[in-house]
Amino acid sequence: MRRRDIRFPGSSDHFHPWLDVQGHSPFTWTVFGAIAARTDRVGLATGVTCPTVRYHPAIIAQAAATLAIVSDGRFTLGVGAGERLNEHVVGQGFPGVRGRHERLREALEIIRLLWSGGYQSYEGKHLRLEDARVFDLPDRPPAIVVAASGPASAAIAAELGDGLFATEPKPDLVRDYQRGGGAGPRYAEVALAWALDEEQAVRAAWQTSRWSVTGWKVMSELPNPVNFDAASRTVTEADIRQQFAVGPAPETHVAAVRTYVDAGFDHLVLQNAGPDPDGFLDFYRDTLADRLRALGGPAAGSASPPAP
Repeated sequence: MRRRDIRFPGSSDHFHPWLDVQGHSPFTWTVFGAIAARTDRVGLATGVTCPTVRYHPAIIAQAAATLAIVSDGRFTLGVGAGERLNEHVVGQGFPGVRGRHERLREALEIIRLLWSGGYQSYEGKHLRLEDARVFDLPDRPPAIVVAASGPASAAIAAELGDGLFATEPKPDLVRDYQRGGGAGPRYAEVALAWALDEEQAVRAAWQTSRWSVTGWKVMSELPNPVNFDAASRTVTEADIRQQFAVGPAPETHVAAVRTYVDAGFDHLVLQNAGPDPDGFLDFYRDTLADRLRALGGPAAGSASPPAP
């Protein structure tokens, strides 16, 4: 693996939080504009935007192009097929898996069409575009990284994306992506909960992030935070310990990251569910970063608190 030293904040693009206790779910595009204005070097990446229901892909094409310009080319557009949690809010329903994949494919075609310049129209099975033009285009369009959880979405990432995004250390996803012709970066989220006290880390992760233990088939279908609260009440602290790297020991977190590196991922978002985000950032800077580079140089960003 090539040695890298790339840092990037990753952010989900949610309308609702997963649980009410998380308390926040701001508009990601405004937040990223503020980050771009206050920084010079760090990259920015949505993790991820659904460009098919709550947004029309023309809006995402314009938003991503503008953010690429104001960030001097530091923005990466992460996209995915979405969750009912965020997309049902506009009252158009939420399709099944096949319909979501069909819409995502059409959305990517529309975004790339608009980034090619000029007035464009598109007539798809699900999505349409009429005589539209994005006037402010960057010299180089943002990379599009496509979220995948199985072979079908990995194939879309390989065909229409510039990279892969995942939330689990599955070597099969990387292999499917590469067999389909994908040769771009492979992004993934690593679930951590850092605290000086291990029990405190476990409790914090359970309080804010136990929803993530329920699995994608649940996570993609429930409509509101109250539903995730009910569905995750049977999650135990033992379940949290199985899914999260918890506590103060750097070796614990390095081992969690290693599983993703070994699976073939090279751009890693450290998604901290611990109770002290500032302490985690200090821990990353002072203790963890060099140890991660020693694994072979994964590009490790940090997201704290947990998405959104």
